[in-house]
Amino acid sequence: MEKYNPPFEITQHMLTMVANISEKVTKLDDFSNLNKKPYLRKQAKINSIYSSLAIENNKLTPEQVKDVIDGKMVLGSKKDIQEVKNAYNAYEMINEVNPFSIKDLKRIHGVMTYLTIEESGEFRKGNEGVFDGKKCIFMCPPPEMVNNLMTQLFDWLNENKDKIHPLILSSVFHYEFVLIHPFSDGNGRTARLWQNLLLYKWKNIFEYLPIESRIHKYQNGYYKAIANCNNKGESTEFIEFMLKMIDETLDEALATPSIPINQETININKLLECLEKNIPLSANEIMRKLNIKSKNTLRNQYLHPAIKQGLIKLTIPDKPNSSNQMYYKD
Repeated sequence: MEKYNPPFEITQHMLTMVANISEKVTKLDDFSNLNKKPYLRKQAKINSIYSSLAIENNKLTPEQVKDVIDGKMVLGSKKDIQEVKNAYNAYEMINEVNPFSIKDLKRIHGVMTYLTIEESGEFRKGNEGVFDGKKCIFMCPPPEMVNNLMTQLFDWLNENKDKIHPLILSSVFHYEFVLIHPFSDGNGRTARLWQNLLLYKWKNIFEYLPIESRIHKYQNGYYKAIANCNNKGESTEFIEFMLKMIDETLDEALATPSIPINQETININKLLECLEKNIPLSANEIMRKLNIKSKNTLRNQYLHPAIKQGLIKLTIPDKPNSSNQMYYKD
C-alpha cells in the first residue's frame, strides 16, 4: 500500500504557538487538582459535549445537557437526548482508548452514534458531503476509498507520533479525518473527540479542557478554515486555527480562579472512591467502607453534597428517603 503524507507546512507561526501552548500547559500543573475536584471535571465534560453537539445542530441547551447526564427528565427530541447520552459515554472512555487504533476509532464511533444511525461503528457505504448549515463545503471521497484512506491515515499517525509535535499531529489528523468523512454521520464530533484523545496522550490536562467550546464560539471560522484548506489542497491554515483554539482555551483555564480543596471535596472523593461504576450500594454498605458510624454524617457530609453535584445517583430517585434506597456512580 502506498504511503500517504498529508500535505501541510510547519510555519514559524505554528512553532511559536506550540511553544506558547507548551508553556501554558506547564503553568497549568496546578490545574491537575481537578482530579480532586470532580464537579469541575464534570462541568468541563458537559461544556465539551454541549459545544461539540451544538456544532452539529443538537438543540439541547447546556442546562438540558447537564440534566440528561444527571439522569433527569428533559423535554427535547429523542435523537438529541440520545446523542448527549452517547457523547457522555464516549468521553468517559478517554482513559481506555488507544487513539492510534482504527479498531478503537470504530468502537468509539459506535458508542457516539448508538441508536441514532444504522451504520454505527462502521465506515460509510454511501456518498457524503460536509455541510456548514445547508451549504455543502465539499464532497467526500467515494465509499469504496474510505477503508484504504483511513488505513493510510492511521499508518501516517503511528509513524509520526514521535516525530511531529502532538499539537500539530492531532490537528492534521482532525482535518484529514473530516476530509475523508469515514462515517455516514457523527464525523465532526468524533474528529473533535479524537483530537482530544491524542492531546490527552501527550498531557492528561487535556481531559479537562473544553476545546470544543472555543470551536463552537468560532464555528464559522472552523468551517472557513476547512473550506480554505480544501481549496488549497493542504491543512496549514486549519492547523493554525486549531492551535489558536487550544491557546485560547488554555488562557481561559489560567484565568479561572483556583478553588481550594475543602473538607466537602475530600469527603466526596472518598465516597466516589468507595463506589464502583453502576454497582449500587446501600447506606449501611457505604458506611462500612468509609468506617462511618453515623447515618447523619453519611447523609449530610457525603451523600447530599455528591448528589447535589450530580456525581452519584439514587436507585429510587422519586423516593430519596426509602429504606430500600441505594447509591451508585455511572
